[in-house]
Amino acid sequence: MLLPTLVTCFAVCAFLLTPLSEGCGPGRGYGKRRSPRKLAPLAYKQFSPNVAEKTLGASGRYEGKITRNSDRFKELTPNYNPDIIFKDEENTGADRMMTQRCKDKLNSLAISVMNLWPGVRLRVTEGWDEDGHHSEESLHYEGRSVDITTSDRDRNKYAMLARLAVEAGFDWVYYESKAHIHCSVKSDHSVAAKSGGCFPGDALVTLEGGAQKPIRSLRHGERVLASVDGNHGDGVDLVYSDVIAFLDRDPGTRKSFYTLHTLAGARLSLTAAHLIFLTEGNCSEGAQPHRGDLRTAYASHARPGQCVLVANGDKGKGLLSQITRVSVRESEGAFAPLTQQGTVVVDGVVASCYAVLEQHSVAHWAFSPLRLMHRWTGDTGSHGDGMHWYARLLFWLGRMLLDSGRFHPLGVAQEER
Repeated sequence: MLLPTLVTCFAVCAFLLTPLSEGCGPGRGYGKRRSPRKLAPLAYKQFSPNVAEKTLGASGRYEGKITRNSDRFKELTPNYNPDIIFKDEENTGADRMMTQRCKDKLNSLAISVMNLWPGVRLRVTEGWDEDGHHSEESLHYEGRSVDITTSDRDRNKYAMLARLAVEAGFDWVYYESKAHIHCSVKSDHSVAAKSGGCFPGDALVTLEGGAQKPIRSLRHGERVLASVDGNHGDGVDLVYSDVIAFLDRDPGTRKSFYTLHTLAGARLSLTAAHLIFLTEGNCSEGAQPHRGDLRTAYASHARPGQCVLVANGDKGKGLLSQITRVSVRESEGAFAPLTQQGTVVVDGVVASCYAVLEQHSVAHWAFSPLRLMHRWTGDTGSHGDGMHWYARLLFWLGRMLLDSGRFHPLGVAQEER
């Protein structure tokens, strides 16, 4: 019985992820070939994304200088790519040392450079700094940033070189000077690079009967409070739904979580790429939502003034409550339970079980084979820590078939490590 289920999984995933990628536009490898996208060069002094380098939305916070004698030196790896020229003016090989993520992005960029400008290679003028030549808390000290040019040192190419670096996946790119482009990446083990869709271990779920327990203690087969569906008719009913799997479970990690504070006193913490149900704009406190009032959005897109759904146990309904502020905190553990309904009430707020792709209904459909497998066998094939095999499969298929722009950037990052 398991084999037909797996075949169904692959068939549904392939069918689902291809035509829905653009509504009527095909994904890669299906139908008419998409025209190449025209790349816009970065302007002088422009950086991408348009946030500070050491923030959650870019390369993340400084974690401390790495020296040859420190334990963290093993985090660095040499880059001997013959398609890249390393200036190495110190003659120590330091410019070749970098984190694996930085190495991967640099090697990808090297290919783009050769494709765009035949005969020209990528050139690294500054890499890992062990001599203190950069400003305090520079990511050069961690092997997470490089300064680059082209081998012909044609400054007319640098604006486009910066754009190529963005496309290659660097987490922050800055057209810093007329002489070079500065690029950096998230830490390989940083909370941002590992961000999928999870709740912290101390988040509370409500069991059938009304008792609450930390999500870290939740087990497969328990019934927790959820909402009937994610698209909501007139009013949202709360029901108890079976936990059929954990899409991700990592008790020992530390992650950054967006915390949504509401007027009703609820405080929901979840990772940036996790989906939450929000109103488009301001809303009436304590009201029941009507059809079309709510949409799904990433937690990182939630803003004060919007409303989320909070649980009203007395009426068994989800009611609107306004977000008063959004903060970021670090906490231990990362857990992503999947219920039959595809929703879960955590810390009194109704949330989606899904992440990374900003469409709850599409994600819920994509996980239909897993729910079917659970109905047939009572099992989903994974009870340990780490990402569920089916979630990993879906993500891989999505990356193959959909444009990366369809995913939350931090969610994508977790699979690029």
